Amino acid sequence: MRRLLDRWRARREAQALARRAIPDELWALTLAQLPFLARWPAEDLERLRKLASLFLDEKEFTGAGGLVVDDAMAVNIAAQACLPVLNLGLQPYRSFVGIVVHPDEVVARREVTDEDGVVHAYDEVLSGEAMEGGPVMLSWHDVSSAGESADWGYNVVIHEFAHVLDMGDGEPDGVPPLPNAEAREAWIAVIDAEYERFCDAVDAGIDTVLDPYGATSVDEFFAVAAEGFFVTPKEMRAEHPALYEMLACYFMQDPAASC
Repeated sequence: MRRLLDRWRARREAQALARRAIPDELWALTLAQLPFLARWPAEDLERLRKLASLFLDEKEFTGAGGLVVDDAMAVNIAAQACLPVLNLGLQPYRSFVGIVVHPDEVVARREVTDEDGVVHAYDEVLSGEAMEGGPVMLSWHDVSSAGESADWGYNVVIHEFAHVLDMGDGEPDGVPPLPNAEAREAWIAVIDAEYERFCDAVDAGIDTVLDPYGATSVDEFFAVAAEGFFVTPKEMRAEHPALYEMLACYFMQDPAASC
């Protein structure tokens, strides 16, 4: 029975790869647009291409505000989204289907209730947002500039898909699903200490490799750390060695070693 199931899965995967095969020219264009991927070995990039095809077969892209999401845009997003799960597989992304792409940042109306029960309304400018159960929202302006923004450790796609990983076991808390309670406790010990140190640096006005937005909350810190891990790995490792090592074990990747 196991053998039959494996054969069925292999056949389904082959069919999906055939349906959503990424042409050579389009893949070359994607890599040119995302030069930070150049540090990955050719065999890893070929696996990334395959994973991106499977991702495209499972997800539904919708353009907002009159934006039309073409194949080049979808592949660009898929390549970045699949980088964190290159060695994890697509299972962590199976909780949602929709990806909504806006031309630029969007303004979301928020409400928060304080300790006295008073409701405060405010506007929040978003370049991306991952919601539990989907969809994932992205600003194409930010996505399309990922090649340049990598220089300062910013990547909206990796950031939002890190939130998806974080929400794999419920509310975002900076701790993605881990194999056991011991691993979770060890993760919390590292990320809480690194987060506190990071917040102290931000409060003191010290320039940090990671985006100061990470000081907003520990779940944002995890997402910002994931950005730095993949697009500015050597700098991130130098500033947060313990956090880098933890992420390297989790993602089963060591991008700084290839720089």
